[in-house]
This record gives sequence, structure tokens and C-alpha cells, in this order.
Amino acid sequence: MKMYFTSESVTRGHPDKICDQIADRILDEILVYDPQARVACEVTCTADQVHIFGEITTTAEVDYEGIAREVIREIGYTERGLGFNADTCDIRTDFTQQSPDIAIGLTRKQDVLDMGAGDQGMMFGFACRETDCLMPLPIELAHALTKRLEQIRKTGELPYLLPDGKSQVTVEYINGTPSRISTVVLSCQHRENVKTETLRSDVIHKVIHPAVPERLIDEDTHIFINPTGRFVTGGPAGDSGLTGRKTVSDTYGGYSRCGGGSISGKDASKPDRSGTYMARYIAKNIVEANLAEKCEVQLSYAIGLTEPVAVMIDTFGTGKVPDEELCSYIQKNIDLRPTAIIRKFGLNNPIFSAVSCYGHFGSNAIDMPWERTDFAETLKERFKDLRSYSLESE
Repeated sequence: MKMYFTSESVTRGHPDKICDQIADRILDEILVYDPQARVACEVTCTADQVHIFGEITTTAEVDYEGIAREVIREIGYTERGLGFNADTCDIRTDFTQQSPDIAIGLTRKQDVLDMGAGDQGMMFGFACRETDCLMPLPIELAHALTKRLEQIRKTGELPYLLPDGKSQVTVEYINGTPSRISTVVLSCQHRENVKTETLRSDVIHKVIHPAVPERLIDEDTHIFINPTGRFVTGGPAGDSGLTGRKTVSDTYGGYSRCGGGSISGKDASKPDRSGTYMARYIAKNIVEANLAEKCEVQLSYAIGLTEPVAVMIDTFGTGKVPDEELCSYIQKNIDLRPTAIIRKFGLNNPIFSAVSCYGHFGSNAIDMPWERTDFAETLKERFKDLRSYSLESE
């Protein structure tokens, strides 16, 4: 049976990703001086404008405008006349402190590990065997393309490229296994003075071929580069940006479900961040332990409550252990309280800018603590006698 699945990625210069990067850089800068800060930072951008706002409670003194300009400059918006410039764009900041109604749920406990969740919500984690990093293949390929696109722009190999860009990859599956790439779509912002034919040829040879395994492309693969033929006006001059609007690209490319809240701009007392990372950790360790071919984990929290209100594990019929047995063991042996997750992964450290673009999981986050598989051996040992489970289910 054939199936086609598509995922997309965007470059650092995409308007939404500009906002995510500013928000996470602000969070990281605050955490340097105040690891216990409460941060919910939102960012919007449009032509020559950035608005930074939200709720922040901290003792740190941070130059929000300076951070935003530094991020925009690093991305590459440094030229005049393109509608968005690090040095000349108007930057507005509006912050209030965290609501006392929220704060009471976080600080009323005597034991710091019993601090309540900073928000309600549901978070998903996923892992599968399609790639070495246990991520779905389409999103990994899409990120590889946008990373490569940015790389050759920054090195000057294709000097006519500008910061904005998108990729989209459709993978053909046969009986649930990736077999080939059906379609690649790349949209690359560029200067006026390049011919469409030149750009398309250059991008095929300098972006697609180096970034995508040759075995996955054949004569029937469709490749579309700047399908309209022109992409000069881009970045915030061409479209507004907002934090959290690329959550699907940040996670599993739509291959698995994702939570309802933005990850970027939030300290880890919000389970949108800590719970999302823990859900991935659990799913990845289950797959790494050879207990399933793929696994999805959902954690659900209520504001002010310490423990998750629900935990779900689904191995889609590939599990060697009943899902409910796995779920029960995880709940008894992994501390799912938000503060415990923060301690386990060091989430009060300034580490988030590194994953604010190109994905919070997989190859882009390979050195992050939630990507470790240090619980896999424990799972293997606990469920080493898998025969007893298969007999019980018969």
C-alpha cells in the first residue's frame, strides 16, 4: 500500500521564525542572570517593525531591544531598501509581570518539587525508526534543505540569496516504510538581478543534491523551486510574523500530533516547554529500547497542579509490551512534575536559542538533554522477558 506524507521547514529568515528566535534569545538572556524567572515572551513583526510583549517576572535587567536587533542582524537582515533592517526597524516593548493568579499555583508549595504547572495544556512526544535520530523522515529532510539553503547564503556561495525561505518534502511510503521522495518544493528569497533559470539550476545542484540522500531521488521525483518564478519581497516586508506559528515544523512535521501552545518564549514552568520535551524523551527511549517501532506520548497538565492529569502512550500496534503496561511503568519510574523535569534536563539554563529554528527534536537538537536515551537500558531490563507479555495477550 502506498501513502504520501509531506512536511515543511522554514529558514531563520522566515517572519515567524524571526519572532521565535527573538523570544528564545530574550529567555536565554534572562536565565543567565535569573534562573527562576517567569517568562512568557511573545513577538510579532511586519515591515520595519517588531513588537515584543508578554508577561515577565525577573530580577534580571535585559536590553530587549538590543537583543532583538542582534538576532535580526545575525539572521542577515542588514541591508537597507529590503523592507526590514536590524538597525533601522522600529522596536516596541510592552511587558507586565506574571498574573498573581498564576503565580500562586507555582509558589505555594513547601517542597519546590511540588510547584504546580504554570499552565494547563496537552503535550505530545513522538519517536519512530525512520531515521537514526528516531524522527520521521519528511521533517528531517525538510530541515536539512532549509539548513543547507541558509548555509550557502551565509558563505556567499550563492550571493543573490536573501534570508527568507521555505522547504517542503513529500515522501512516498510503501507498507509504512519510506521508499523515495515524491516531491521537493523550495522557495528561496532572492535579489532582482538573478534569472529564474539560474536560480533553479543552482539550487538543485548546491542545495538539494548535497542535502538529500541520492538514493531517495529518482527520475519521477518532482522538484519545484520558486513555483511562481519570483520571490524578491520576503521576510517581514512580505508577510507578518508571530511566535508559535510554526509549532508543527518545530516538532514532528505533522507526522505526529503536537500540543496546542507555542514552545518558544516560555520558561520551563510552562508545560508547553517542559512537558513537550519530556514527552519526546519518553517516546524516544521506548523506541530506542526496541519496545516499539514507533511511539506517541501525551502528557496533560492543569494549572497549579503538580502531577499530570493524564498520561497516554500509543505504540500503534507495534509495541512488544501492552501500551497500558508501558504507561503504568513510566508513571511510576519517571518524575513527571514540571520542576522535576526542569531539574532532570537543566531547563533553567540558557539553552533554548539553539533550537529556536530547525526543530526542537532530532538531528538539530542531538546534544539537548531531552534527546538522551539513558532510560532505554532500564526499560530493556524491566521488559526483557517479552515472551510473557505476548503469551498473556493471546
